[in-house]
Amino acid sequence: MTKVCPEMTLSEAVLPVSADVSFASNHFPKYKFGPDNQIVEEPKEDEKGPSVKEIVEKETEQLSEQHKRLSVRDLASKFDKNLTAAANLTDEAKLREVASLEGHVMLKKLRDALESLRGCMAGQNKEDVEKAISMVEALAVKLTQNEGELLQEKFQVKKLANFLKQASEDAKKLVNQEKSFACAEIESARAVVHRLGDAFTEQERSSEASKTQGPDVEKLVEEVQEARRIKRMHQPTKVMDMQHELRALRNQIREKSVNSVKLQKEIAIVKRTDESKSHLYALDGKQSLGSFLRIRSCSDNAPNISECSVQWYRAASETSRREAISGANRTVYAPEPFDVGRVLQADVCFNGQKVTLTTDSPIDPAAGLQSHVESLMRKSHSEFNVVISQMNGQDHASRSNHVLSIGKMRIKLCRGWITKSREIYSTFMQLCGVRGKANAPAKALFWQPRKGLTFVLTFESEKDRNAAIVLARKYAFDCNVTLVGPDD
Repeated sequence: MTKVCPEMTLSEAVLPVSADVSFASNHFPKYKFGPDNQIVEEPKEDEKGPSVKEIVEKETEQLSEQHKRLSVRDLASKFDKNLTAAANLTDEAKLREVASLEGHVMLKKLRDALESLRGCMAGQNKEDVEKAISMVEALAVKLTQNEGELLQEKFQVKKLANFLKQASEDAKKLVNQEKSFACAEIESARAVVHRLGDAFTEQERSSEASKTQGPDVEKLVEEVQEARRIKRMHQPTKVMDMQHELRALRNQIREKSVNSVKLQKEIAIVKRTDESKSHLYALDGKQSLGSFLRIRSCSDNAPNISECSVQWYRAASETSRREAISGANRTVYAPEPFDVGRVLQADVCFNGQKVTLTTDSPIDPAAGLQSHVESLMRKSHSEFNVVISQMNGQDHASRSNHVLSIGKMRIKLCRGWITKSREIYSTFMQLCGVRGKANAPAKALFWQPRKGLTFVLTFESEKDRNAAIVLARKYAFDCNVTLVGPDD
């Protein structure tokens, strides 16, 4: 087989390239084969400037950062500069588009030349030519991709140019508007200065005229003052008369209000006396927290109170719905903190008849109890000296002192190192004022730590008993537990 010389064949078969083709650079780009025989363009080592896309992103970021701190005039000049830069980028994109078009023309002519050369070759030279043709086609695909990216960059540049153009127009409008505002303020300031000058001139003229008429005016003022003094001496003014009348009326109203209060108190006493005479029973005792109420008989015809059944109730008012106080079935009852602000009632039943006794007013709070509880809540736990009066419903033989410790999580009853009970707040725990038999009901407290164990504790004072109830209920409420009495 005869071998054909490649140099001779290329010189004879390659068609000349047209002279009107211009190249973007003075050398052919370098390519190499990647995976799957794909042609990949090698990175340029002598690339000097950033791409158009990077320039657009950088300019947009700088504009967004400087938008708030630039003045209107600086912003307008900046927009003009960026508009010029966008126009330059547009021209550069056009040049690159022309270069891309010339590259397509060159690749087409080169492919035609290789096609004509492939017909003249044979053997391994023909395979080289076909390989060259595939490389040219891959270059055409690569060039098409670059054209797509170029179109996208051109769109971004055009969008930025429109934005900068609109922003430049807005900045010019703002400059003109601020200029008009400044001119208006200057004119208003000039008018104010002119008015002030006229006022000063008028004041100088009036001062000069007053100097010439000064003695006459002073004499006139002295005559008016003397006339007023003479009038006050011989005839009081109406204002002074009205003030004296108002003072007298206030004194009369004050005296009448005092008399009215006294009469109301006397009427209430007489009414209560009449009611006690007409009724069989009445309530005795101070109607406030820290005391106790007792049912007494008011008539000789009244049955013995010990032979009657008693039930105590609490209600928001005399006419509202009332609720029974479980266990309160004695003739004596000591109000607890739940009863403050409510009306207490007692039903006395005898021989099929019922008599209802009601307090005159809602139960008053104890003085100083709120501040005492607030001071105790600042501590981690509070301790009270108590005596166990009853245990599980039976009288307790030992009358020794114990300590009731009320904490934020539990209640503990102990004597020295011996602990009677220590329980956390739970739904089984009950705590309220004593409602049954007790020697000092205003100082006694009922406590059920758990099922099957109950205590009746007597405190040193009524204040300690009520403070312990309020404190324990507050801590239990923080633990989502409500401390009430039996069957409440």
